[in-house]
Order: sequence, then structure tokens, then C-alpha cells
Amino acid sequence: MEKKHVSAFALYQTALLKSSSPEVKTSSMQVTSKKKKKRKENGIQPPKSIKQAKRKLMGKHVIKGQEKVERLAEVKCEDASVEALGDLLNDLAEISNSRERASKLFQWLIHPIPSKSFFKDTWEKKPVLVQRQNINYYKGLFSTAEFDRILRQENIQYGVNLDVTSYTNGKRETHNPPGRALPFTVWDFYERGCSLRMLNPQAFSSTVWNVLSILQEQFGSMAGANVYLTPPGTQGFAPHYDDIEAFVIQLEGKKHWRVYDPRSEDEVLPVVSSPNFSQSEIGKPILEVVLEAGDLLYFPRGFIHQGDCLPDVHSLHLTVSSYQRNSWGDLLAKVVPAALEMAMEEDVEFRRGLPLDYLTYMGVQNSDKDDPRRVQFLSRINGLMKKLAAYAPVDAAVDQKAIDFFHDCLPPTLTAEELASSVHGAPSRWENGKAVDVGALMKSQTRIRLIRSGIARLCSDGEAVWLYYTADNSRVYHKEEPKSFEIKPEHTDATEFLIHAYPKFVTVGSLPCESAEDKVSLAGVLFEKGLIHTAEPL
Repeated sequence: MEKKHVSAFALYQTALLKSSSPEVKTSSMQVTSKKKKKRKENGIQPPKSIKQAKRKLMGKHVIKGQEKVERLAEVKCEDASVEALGDLLNDLAEISNSRERASKLFQWLIHPIPSKSFFKDTWEKKPVLVQRQNINYYKGLFSTAEFDRILRQENIQYGVNLDVTSYTNGKRETHNPPGRALPFTVWDFYERGCSLRMLNPQAFSSTVWNVLSILQEQFGSMAGANVYLTPPGTQGFAPHYDDIEAFVIQLEGKKHWRVYDPRSEDEVLPVVSSPNFSQSEIGKPILEVVLEAGDLLYFPRGFIHQGDCLPDVHSLHLTVSSYQRNSWGDLLAKVVPAALEMAMEEDVEFRRGLPLDYLTYMGVQNSDKDDPRRVQFLSRINGLMKKLAAYAPVDAAVDQKAIDFFHDCLPPTLTAEELASSVHGAPSRWENGKAVDVGALMKSQTRIRLIRSGIARLCSDGEAVWLYYTADNSRVYHKEEPKSFEIKPEHTDATEFLIHAYPKFVTVGSLPCESAEDKVSLAGVLFEKGLIHTAEPL
């Protein structure tokens, strides 16, 4: 990008003149209907009927300040004051059950909406806006000071950890130079009107790591994040939709947001993110609002969105994301190939040869033919598809999804108590010229449990049983391979027993192994891997 100074206000004015979007109105909301875009044909797909039912306009859920009292009563909140994040995380650390910890943190995130009603009425269905009029609500999660600290102290690389972007005159550009992103260059980009997107801030911020590692247990899916810092009067990204559920957390300043319905049924809950759209392709917004610090905006995957800064203030927001590639279709993508493989092994009907002349009446070029052989062929396919369900290894496919999830997961952030009572606090040490307190620590009466509800899972590959776990994962996404080790046959039942016993502590002696030696051996292995901790420090 040419290093030519352009004021932020000039960039903002230019963008407004070129944009076909409505005039900015603070906290305004517009609901409009639009025609459904005709589905494009891909060249080989049979023609579809043009008589399709019109999609109903998906609603929005807005909570304004004057409605807060009613909502607070629903979420059992005493008044408008809410616990600061630092105090909340300290309190959560005192909660023994990690599932309960995750539930409480998520409730804080979307307060004052009850989480039960959120997942029933809003999740994957419609946007929701929470305007709190409390600029300190998310204070401590992340800040521009933290952004600057990370640039100075960490090895931030352009294109890997940081993107420099702009969107002017309807054109979206990325301006990443090669190499490390140092403050001298990064802040120069910012002063010239470029937005900064920090990817995976959890790798550098212990607070973001802590929050996401807890939330991933609530979602049962990876919880990720990006941080966006936008100069006054500018816009960094073109209108687009994402393939994730997005929670936009406004941390500093203000940002003007516009959210649009999916353009067609084909774009509802999409599998992949969209390309950049022009303003003429997206119609009118169903929600238009200025987010201020402390506000939250949620929208499902498929909802087009764009955000721009007001002329007088910067914007810093963090987007928490989840549920990428976590649909029924994604599960079936694992179920169906395995089911077909099993069916072909066990049922001769799946192995019988195709008709000698099937190419003469089947295929797209023959799709308009009125041929009884087509009817018979399709009937045979339909029958085989019905039989295929009986061979579906659903549990095995779910385990494959779980392995993917465990690979995505952040490692847990351990509390002081968990550190002291786990392998990290074991007394083994170097003292007076020798290693002391080394060796077997577990006894039959030692009380143990998993260190987190979802930290480990038993999976079978058909020949052996493996225990997958997240304790040794990296804070950098997929930096490490999935972590697992083989469980001995004599330890399988005891490992399952321990998983299902959570959150209760159980004695090593109560593990269902044949011998006391096996019980102590299994507990020792799990302790060494950081998967269990003891009721009292060893």
C-alpha cells in the first residue's frame, strides 16, 4: 500500500459518497423485505421449479435499556450492576464442576437474556442485540493497551497473526507486508486509515484463552476469536457472511453495524463463508445500530453484516465464534461413507453389478427421457439408500467428530487449586544434589477425578481403544497433532467409569480393574498426562 497520508474523515466521507447504503442513524433499526435471489444453476444440475415458497423474513431480537428491568428478572439478576470480568473468573474458579462453570460464563456473556431461551428461540435463527449502557461490562477481556503490548512482546507475523485491511469505494484490500508486525509499521497503517485484525488472540492473551477454554465446553464445539481495531471514520471489511455463530463484543469506542437477512434459503446456515459482496447485492438491512462499549451483537452464520466506524471515535471489538462445520450434514459426511463400506462388505445387493446399458438412459443428458428403465433404476437406488441406514455406524462417526473437536480445542486454564492437586503441583523436585519425591504417588485410598468434564474421551478404531485428550493442546490453532494414547484392555472399563463419575471424586481403589496394581497403574498414567487431579495435593 502506498504510504500516502489520507485523513480518516476523508476516507469516511469517500466511503459514504460511494456507498448505496442508507444514511447512518444512531441506534436506528430498519426491517425490510426483499425478493429472493434466483438460485444459480451449476451447469449439470437438473432444472428446479421456479415456483418456490417465499422465505419468511427472519426476525430480530433487540433488548434496549428500558427493557432491561424485565429481562433482569428473568435471569435472576438483582440489579443493573454486574460482576467485573476479573472477579467473575475468580468466582468461576471456585466452582468445582466445569460444566456449571461454562454455563455461568456464557450466561454472563449474553446477560440479561436467559441462556435457555437464547438457545431455544435465537440460536441459529435470528440476530440479537443487547444494549447495556454500561461501558465497563466487558472491561478486562481485551483492550488497545493489550493489543499494543502483544505487538511489542510477541512475535506477531503479518498474515498469520495480524491482517491489515481497508474497504474504500466498494473495494476490499489486504495490505500485509511480509515478516513480523512491529508497532512502528502497524500503527502507521492504522493512522493511514487501515483496520487491524488480530487472529487467535487467545494465543497471546491469557484472559481470552481462559474465557474461550471455558466457553468451548458450553458449545461442545471450538470457541475461537478475532480482535478488530478500526480507526475513526473507516471500514475494514466488505459486506459478507460467515460460516460461524458470531458474538460481537464491543470493547472500546463505537461501531455502526448493519445486518442483513440471508439472501435465499441456500444461504441459511451456510457451510462456508461468502465472498465479498457489493452494496447492490445485499438489499436493505434488517438491523442497523451503533454498538457502544459493553454492548453485544449476535448473528447466526449466513447473516450478511458490515461495520464501519463513526468519524469521531475508534472501535475495538472481539468476535467470539463457534459451531463451524458442526451440523448434521457434517456428521453424515462421516456416517455415510462408513455405512457404505460396511454395507458392501456385508450385503451382496450392494455388490451386484450395474446394468450393462445404464449409461444409455441415465445421466444428465438422459434426464428428460421418459424411459421405464429410469424408473426401475431410481427405484433400485432408493431401496439401497433405505437399506444403508441399517449399516450406519453413528456412534463411531460421532467419535470421529469428537476427535476433530479435541484437535480444535484449547488446553484448559487451570485454577490455583487444580495446579496444586495435579501433576503440575507434584512434589518431585531437585534438592540437595539429588531428585526427591520421585515415583509412585497414588495409593488405593487416594481420591481422584478428571480435571475437566470434557478433557478426555474414549474412542475405538476397531482394533484398539484410544484415549483422546486436550491437556497438551497448544493455544495456537492446530499447532500440535491430536493427542491420544492407547488404553490397555484391562483399563478400559475403569477409564469409562472415571469419565462418567465426573464431577465426583472416586478412590483409586474403587476403579473397576481386576487387580490393585492395575488400578494404581491407570491412575498413575492419567495423573502423569495431566488428565486427573486429586482431592488433596499429594
